[in-house]
Amino acid sequence: MFALPALGVSLVCAVAVLISAARVIAMALPGRPQPWAEHLLRRTAAAFAWAAGAVYSMGLAGVLWSEAEVGDGADSTPAPACRMGFDPQTIEGLTHHRASYLPLRFDCVRADGSAYASDPDLVWTNWTWSALALTAALLFIGMHYREELRARRAPVR
Repeated sequence: MFALPALGVSLVCAVAVLISAARVIAMALPGRPQPWAEHLLRRTAAAFAWAAGAVYSMGLAGVLWSEAEVGDGADSTPAPACRMGFDPQTIEGLTHHRASYLPLRFDCVRADGSAYASDPDLVWTNWTWSALALTAALLFIGMHYREELRARRAPVR
């Protein structure tokens, strides 16, 4: 139920990434806006931020989808994401699951308290969206730092 809006957000973010990337590439063409360095930093930061949103919402959709499958009809408990694709020894003693949205996780818990990840792809998803978000934040901070340095160097009248 909630996974479809997350996929929609991922699609919107992906389109915004393409638009932002095209705007960044446009900086190399003649007739670029002046001052071009500020525009380039702003557009690149926006592209990284939208990309972080796209990757996070894609992973969020996966976690929400796995969560929605639990208790949805026959053979839905324990979570199908915890059973499909795993050998019988791994799923032996499976009792319940734990979902987390920050960081994205969907863990399967056994009766003895041990747990295993249902989707190893969430590891790279977490690293990717956090690296993209950090890069966007650093570019944004760098843009404002550069403006402040320029204001300090300006002659006082």
